[in-house]
Amino acid sequence: MGLMDRVSSNLRLMLQRPPRQQYAALCYRMKKKQGQVEVLVATSRDTGRWVIPKGWPMTDKKAHQVAEREAFEEVGVKGKVEKDVLGFYNYRKTLDSGLKIPVRVQVHALEVHDCVKNFPEKGSRVIEWVSPEEAANRVNEPELKMLMLQFAERMQHGHRALPAKAAS
Repeated sequence: MGLMDRVSSNLRLMLQRPPRQQYAALCYRMKKKQGQVEVLVATSRDTGRWVIPKGWPMTDKKAHQVAEREAFEEVGVKGKVEKDVLGFYNYRKTLDSGLKIPVRVQVHALEVHDCVKNFPEKGSRVIEWVSPEEAANRVNEPELKMLMLQFAERMQHGHRALPAKAAS
C-alpha cells in the first residue's frame, strides 16, 4: 500500500471511529499554611509533555477506580477519589503505528493524602506540585486547561472539588 493509500485509509479510520475512552485523576492537595490548592502534573513517558495521570478502562473497575489506580501507578499518590465526574477533555493519542486516534478523557478529582516512595512508574516521569493556574499553563489540551482553571475557581471560593448536585 502506497503512502497516499495509507493516509487515506488512516483518515477514514479516524473519521469513522467514535473517540476511545480514558479515565484520569486531577490530583490535588491543600497547602496547610496558606490554604491554597496545588495540583499534581507529570510528564508523559513518550513525549515529555505535561499531563495528569490517566489510563484505559479496566475490567471490573469503575471509572473513578481506574483514575485512582492510574494516580498510584503513574505518580505514586493515594487519597480520596470522587465518584462524580469533574469534567471531560479530548486529545489525539498517537499509537505505536503512528496513527492518531481521538480520545475522550473523563476526569475525577482525587484529594491526595499520601505520596508513596515506591510505585510502578517511579523514575519514568517528572512529577511536580504546582498551582492550578501553572498546571493549566503547562498542559497542551485546551479543555484540560479550562477544567483546571474552573477547579481552581471552585476551590478558591471554599467549595468542595465538585459542584453540589442540583436538588431533584
